[in-house]
Amino acid sequence: MAPSSNCEQNSNENNVDNQSVGVPDIEKMGGRMLINKLAGEGVVKVVKQCEKAKETLTLDLSQCNLAKFPDAVFYLLRDTTLTACDLSSNVLRRIPPQLAFKFSLITDLNLSKNEIYKLPDELEEMKELVRLDVSHNYLLNLPSVLFRIPKLRQLRANHNAIIDIESNQVIASESLEFVDLRSNPFTPQCYKLLKNAQVSFHIELSTRRIKEDWEDLTI
Repeated sequence: MAPSSNCEQNSNENNVDNQSVGVPDIEKMGGRMLINKLAGEGVVKVVKQCEKAKETLTLDLSQCNLAKFPDAVFYLLRDTTLTACDLSSNVLRRIPPQLAFKFSLITDLNLSKNEIYKLPDELEEMKELVRLDVSHNYLLNLPSVLFRIPKLRQLRANHNAIIDIESNQVIASESLEFVDLRSNPFTPQCYKLLKNAQVSFHIELSTRRIKEDWEDLTI
C-alpha cells in the first residue's frame, strides 16, 4: 500500500483543481441535497473517489477520516457494479447493512483500522466476497456471520478485542481457507476451542500456553 491514500492525495490537489469537480458537477451527479449529506466527510474527496470507482470498479475511501459511511455514495454509484471496497484507516464504528445489498458483488472488502465493534448480519448477503479484512478494530466477539458468507476464503480479524465466540456458533465453513485471529484476548476456554477445532481451514492464533485441567486444581 502506498504511503498516502487517494483521499490524502485528493486533499492536496483540491487547491489546484477545484474547478475539475465543483458544486455544479456534484449537482449534475445527484442534486444539491447530496452536498449536505457528504459535507461532513469532504464532498470533493468522496465524489472524486466515486468518479474513479465508476471506471476502476474499486472504491477507495481509505484514510478519509470517515466517522460514518456516506449514504450519498450509494446514490453516486447506483449504476456501478463494484468489485472491491477499501474503507480502512478511518474512524468508522459500524458498517451500514445497505452496503451488503447495494454492493453485493464485491469480492474484496477492507474494513481494517477503524473502531468497529459489531458487524451487521447482512454481510452474509455478499455472495461473491472472497477476502474480508476486519483487523485492528474493536470487535468483542467473533461474529457468527463471518462463517455464513458463502464464498469467503480469507478472513483477517487479528488485533481486535475478541474474547469469545458468539453463543451457539458453529465454527465451520465450506469455503474458508485461512482465518487470522492473532493478538486477541481470548478466554482460555475459547482459545483452547479454537486451537483444537477440527476444521478444514487454517486458524492462525498467537502462541499461548494452554493450561491443562489438572493445573487449575488447588490443594
